[in-house]
Amino acid sequence: MELGQLRAFEAVVTHRTITGAAGALGLAPAAVTERVRTLELGLGTALFDRSGRDLTLTSAGERLLPWSRRLLDQAEQARREVVAARARLRLGVLAAVAATQVPAVLARLTDRRPDLDISLHTDTSRDALLDGVAAGALEAALVLDAPGPLGALGFPLPPAPLDHLDVQDVPLALVAAPTHPLARVGALTREALRGHRLLVNSPACSFHLAGERLLGHHVRRLRTGAVPVTRACAEQGLGIALLPAHAVHAHLTAGTLVRLPLDPPPLHLRLLWRTDHAPLPLPAALA
Repeated sequence: MELGQLRAFEAVVTHRTITGAAGALGLAPAAVTERVRTLELGLGTALFDRSGRDLTLTSAGERLLPWSRRLLDQAEQARREVVAARARLRLGVLAAVAATQVPAVLARLTDRRPDLDISLHTDTSRDALLDGVAAGALEAALVLDAPGPLGALGFPLPPAPLDHLDVQDVPLALVAAPTHPLARVGALTREALRGHRLLVNSPACSFHLAGERLLGHHVRRLRTGAVPVTRACAEQGLGIALLPAHAVHAHLTAGTLVRLPLDPPPLHLRLLWRTDHAPLPLPAALA
């Protein structure tokens, strides 16, 4: 039994004539007749009583009808699940920006591509996200990077063909406690930073790498931890910190931190994916 034969069978049941069924299916009457007769030959029994003006079901046709509807329903369910799987998007997200930058990106994606089945996979490690994309465990990932080619911030790339799209800027702020000696300077140079402490996370952290690019080795590093811990240490006057502007906005407003007079370039929230896998609709949806 083929699905086309079962659809023709059900159309004839519904419309009681070959002509009516053909109109509903968009087929020629001869095509509907052929499908029904082929189905009957395959089953070895007549499905319709053709003695009257309208076609009515035989007892065999009555027994087939619930099976036909069940098979067609299952075929449609299989089609929907296959299409849904083809539109799946496993999106890796860097934990440092998951709560602040990613919701706006998701809003754009779901608005422009409501057909995508999106699942977020958050990780604190950029390397884990890159490896996930390279291995095919993720279709794409959102990471922080500097302007320029992929990896311009200074992190290694996996041996896989990757492409990227810059989605939005992530502004940075160099901050310190109001009591910090640098809080009172009118202009800030690298030389003026010599001897002071820069509060940082692990060397792989995006903000650590951004600090390397901005400040070089003119400041000593003090490992403090993730953004909330680094920010709290800066408020206590332990050193200066280069952090995302959104993470210190409320503290600058409250006066527990001050922005130092050195304007760091923003990082880019960068979407990346493998170029040799199935084409993604994301660049067009986010451009």
